[in-house]
Amino acid sequence: MSEYRLLAEEQDAYGVMRVVEAGDYRFLEFGDEVEQSCCFVADPCWLEYDYTRAMLLGALLPERCERALFLGLGGGSLTNACLQYLPLRAAQAVELRAGVVDLARRFMGLTQDPRLSVHIGDAAQHLEQCAPADVIFLDLYTDQGPAALHLACDFLRQCRAKLRPGGWLVINQWSTAAGQPLGAPLLRGLFGHEYLQCPLAEGNVVLYVPAADEPVACRSAVEQRAKALQARLGYPLEALLARWQTAR
Repeated sequence: MSEYRLLAEEQDAYGVMRVVEAGDYRFLEFGDEVEQSCCFVADPCWLEYDYTRAMLLGALLPERCERALFLGLGGGSLTNACLQYLPLRAAQAVELRAGVVDLARRFMGLTQDPRLSVHIGDAAQHLEQCAPADVIFLDLYTDQGPAALHLACDFLRQCRAKLRPGGWLVINQWSTAAGQPLGAPLLRGLFGHEYLQCPLAEGNVVLYVPAADEPVACRSAVEQRAKALQARLGYPLEALLARWQTAR
């Protein structure tokens, strides 16, 4: 196994951020070596982990995906992949820490695509200023786990309200010992049984929440889009689709 090499380390009001390299990969870490993002140096659009691939699948749920909003940027691999492989006309990202954006640009291959605008600040305060989107990715993590906004009823309602007609909210949630998403009763209270979930071996559950009063997407249509996309990605998506289930 390759040894880890420290490339950069910075500190802000929220703690330590560092980038380390091991072989062909770079990792963005927070706090006490808590891994947040992974970058394959030869291809920063490559998604190494199942949870990021499962989140990318969420962008195939809308019939159109022209606008994306990323709440939590991290190293930017998911953002890179979406801009590379989806027909996006515009993308916005909100990241709490300016240092994260700087490290992502310097070491993690974050794209300079002109379609992408990045805003520094708290997602709850910036959400109102963001344009409605066809897909919203919620992935706000600290060195302690998911941020409180992942279980904040008002914020989750506001995220859903920011979706364009036919849009989807995609949430990277922790899972419990029972394999259910953290805060499952709260989520059912907010969204009923309208959302889908994809439990992963990594200990995450990716949630897919449709815009209010929208029908659940046709699975066969998503499968066709996934089949076409994976030929370009270089890795399969069928196994993740097979994990999809309705909320329980």
